Amino acid sequence: GLVVILGDVGHNFGAGMTGGMAFVYDPEGKLAERINPESIGLHPVASAHWDEQLRSAIAAHVEHTESTYAAGFLERWDEVRRDFVQVCPKEMLERLEYPLKDAA
Repeated sequence: GLVVILGDVGHNFGAGMTGGMAFVYDPEGKLAERINPESIGLHPVASAHWDEQLRSAIAAHVEHTESTYAAGFLERWDEVRRDFVQVCPKEMLERLEYPLKDAA
């Protein structure tokens, strides 16, 4: 599954995460202080595929909820997209159908 978090997360975020993908809005760069780095990795959103997955998930949320808060992210996408962190369980990295970053 895929989850997008547009707000704060608590300590030990991602504990027990064994699959799926999370995108966390982290404009202050503090997410690394709230995770266990032994089991999950933090990555910039560095592929066109995952960028589109993130944007589409936010757009679907806006469509279903009419959230003006979430709509603001879409309106400022070029500014805010770099503030998202992609969270993936380390055990999944080798099994991802789409890599976390595009080939150079």
